[in-house]
Amino acid sequence: MSLGNSLFHARKKCGLSQEDVAEKLGVSRQTVSKWETDETVPDIRQSKRMAVLFHVSLDELVDFDLDVQEIQEAIDRTKEETEEKIDWTSAWGKKYPILLKYQAEVNIPNYARRINLMLDELKRECDYNEQDAMLVLKDILYQVWKQRKER
Repeated sequence: MSLGNSLFHARKKCGLSQEDVAEKLGVSRQTVSKWETDETVPDIRQSKRMAVLFHVSLDELVDFDLDVQEIQEAIDRTKEETEEKIDWTSAWGKKYPILLKYQAEVNIPNYARRINLMLDELKRECDYNEQDAMLVLKDILYQVWKQRKER
């Protein structure tokens, strides 16, 4: 998503018009419009002031992602019974085809055995239930993956 789209969606989320933002920042409505259409970009001072105005951090303003917000809202609306019926592998496989083909390429029992040991260890050491242990292990895996990407 472009910076302009981010600014537009953050402004709309706060229920402000371009005129409202322009008045509070001491710029013209046309200037706000140009920022939102990516014709120009605000300077860092104006960006900081918009972050305060929109009640978000500067990082959140720059990284504002409507898709993530929409996904979160969909998750919040989904009932647990419905969620259990969804084939998440097939759903995510449309975006990440590896999820549909790895079963023929990977020694799944080998990885499953080691993952089971880690899940059991988390349950035992931290007194987690099955779901909490899985969520913690998944989050740890994600953090490791992020660190490796940064190298």
